[in-house]
Amino acid sequence: MSQLEQLVDELFDRPDAEGHSLALVIQQGGSIVAERYGTQPANDFQPAVELDAGSTLISWSMAKSITHAAVGILVADASIDVDAPAPVVEWKGTPKEAITTLQLLEMRSGLHFIEDYVDGTTSNCIEMLFGDGGPSHAAYAAGQPLDHEPGTVWNYSSGTTNIVSRIIGDIVSGGPGGDPGDRAAAMGSFLSERLFKPVGMATVEAKFDGAGDFVGSSYVYASARDFARFGELYRHDGVTDLGNGAQILPSGWTAHAALQVAMDDESGFGYGRHWWSWPDIPGSYSCHGYEGQFIVVAPESEVVLVHLGKTDISVAPELRARLGALLQQLS
Repeated sequence: MSQLEQLVDELFDRPDAEGHSLALVIQQGGSIVAERYGTQPANDFQPAVELDAGSTLISWSMAKSITHAAVGILVADASIDVDAPAPVVEWKGTPKEAITTLQLLEMRSGLHFIEDYVDGTTSNCIEMLFGDGGPSHAAYAAGQPLDHEPGTVWNYSSGTTNIVSRIIGDIVSGGPGGDPGDRAAAMGSFLSERLFKPVGMATVEAKFDGAGDFVGSSYVYASARDFARFGELYRHDGVTDLGNGAQILPSGWTAHAALQVAMDDESGFGYGRHWWSWPDIPGSYSCHGYEGQFIVVAPESEVVLVHLGKTDISVAPELRARLGALLQQLS
């Protein structure tokens, strides 16, 4: 057994207290070098399910990086200027009018937002996604007070991403408002035709809120292999890996994503523009989702690693250490 195989075995055999790994795909130079699937535990609605390469799992906040890709497509189309004030209609004539789309992508809008996944009494995230925040996640987030001057304070916020998602929806659907079904159809077509299909992501499904806007903060379902294809898109700086070499993101959009603008003291990861970085993996950039969802791109070793599962935040460092060992093994 190779050292890589042993590390994969140890990841999937870890104690229940450390969480569960549901899918792992590691590619090097575009080829799969390790792949493993686990068992989706039983719950009140379904029995345990043995997963395979066709199984789709939730992205959680890895969807934020997909939102960054959607913005990139519009930048290439000259449909949006990220350095300009964000086109948010309810901010007109208010101090929020100065917030740029780039500041939204950097999580430096200055807007109040408490990103908590447990305490529903204080969490704006829970209120927005599951509570009484209203049908429009973006409207809820855009209505939060301005706590800081735009561009001065970093605050990770799912609400911020959903504002960006609505901006994208406004552009591709012809303007603000409108029938939710029509908005969802326009955005779904845009994501499918301009991003998912060109990349070869055949299993992917995006979800929409009650106003018809893509929930770009949290809700994309796809197979581990398809999430790896998304990672490869950024490893190739926006060029598809389907043989035709189509440039679907602007040249340099990967560097745009990976440019570190903040450090999260709690996790130790750096933050760029809707992408993270691993300080101990030089040149890396990554998508992170709640409970252990990761797409890690290590360009120096030509590696894309995807991990999907369910790991409590209290034992997240142990999972990150195991994934880091896998990455180091291929460096």
